[in-house]
Amino acid sequence: MKRRVVVTGMGLVSPVGNTVEESFKHLVEGKNGIDFITLFDASQDKVTIAGEVKNLNFEDFLDKKEIRRADRVTNLAMVAAHEAITQANFMNHTYDPYRVGTFVGSGIGGLNTIFEEVKTSVERGQDRISPFFIPNAIINLIGAKIGIKYQAKGPNLPQVTACSAATNSIGEAFRYIRDGYLDAVITGGAESPINNIGVGGFSSLKALNFSNNPEIASVPFDQRRTGFVIAEGAGILILESYEHAIKRGAPILAEMVGYGTTSDAFHMTAPDDEANGITVCLKQAIEDANIEAKDLGYINAHGTSTVLNDKLETLGIKKAFGEAAYGINISSTKSMTGHALGAAGAIETIATIKALQTGWIPPTIHLDEPDPECDLNYTPHKAVYRQMTYAMNINIGFGGQNAAIIFKKVNI
Repeated sequence: MKRRVVVTGMGLVSPVGNTVEESFKHLVEGKNGIDFITLFDASQDKVTIAGEVKNLNFEDFLDKKEIRRADRVTNLAMVAAHEAITQANFMNHTYDPYRVGTFVGSGIGGLNTIFEEVKTSVERGQDRISPFFIPNAIINLIGAKIGIKYQAKGPNLPQVTACSAATNSIGEAFRYIRDGYLDAVITGGAESPINNIGVGGFSSLKALNFSNNPEIASVPFDQRRTGFVIAEGAGILILESYEHAIKRGAPILAEMVGYGTTSDAFHMTAPDDEANGITVCLKQAIEDANIEAKDLGYINAHGTSTVLNDKLETLGIKKAFGEAAYGINISSTKSMTGHALGAAGAIETIATIKALQTGWIPPTIHLDEPDPECDLNYTPHKAVYRQMTYAMNINIGFGGQNAAIIFKKVNI
């Protein structure tokens, strides 16, 4: 028999706040977290804006040696994990460590470490490369460090699926718990790509917005959109079986009920031009949750502010849900945070759960000139209040990755 899976803790570090509550408050208020880059000198580059995490003192959460010996991406994840573990009251109860996993995804991982150590190798020679280079560069070490700190000795299985990495990680964690392999999983995603090579690489792909105007750069579903705004951040959720959570008296924030995932098998970076992959993914999630599309109150869309994504994601929603698509509130919180790549799904999943809990649906800001091909209800400009029982998060990644997850409101 399949087990119920619930969310008992959440932690968030994002361009609009350094906790779940601060971030969600600012999302509902429509606060723009995109600004000029400060993490490196980008003043002479084509792209000078990003969604950076601001005013975060890592020393409030980690010791200096721990900070120094880890990539920024891991430190962001550790801060988010601290908040999630604390909310779930996880460490104050006895648990079987081999029944607790870590599924923390990332699109690129330790890109700051890779950039700095390659530069060191070229400028100073191989003998000067840090012994921490490889451990800090590889993606599985993000979850491994969280596992070491919190003694999670079950599988450490990050999903590395580009911009759907966190959503796939949450979805696979859901399946491991539902099918009885684990009792709990620390899951989510983290990304820290704001450096010369990260911004430069996406700039060379022509994937980024080049306006360098924070107020018109990230405009999902708007006909002025030309590319996304790169961002950083981390989101961590604690998923547990319902029985495990009840037994230890954990707070239950929502129930996870559905997951779908597909691959377009179409193009390296472009989505399937008939939106078939995302359509099937969304249908899978609805069927897995055993609900109908009309039951959804809110969808946090991938909504990158790229020409192809927004148009084809809209098409996929309409093909999957038919006329019911027009009755759902949809928004892209990337209009405020930018696109945090492999962390986007975790940041947006937490926003989805908070919307489900509170009834407040964050807006898509800057949606002034809607694209006629994007004709759904994207909740423009201002948050709206809506009582709902189910909400969905969607993420889509390079390589044709599609992932969708559904949560149910729990009144306990």
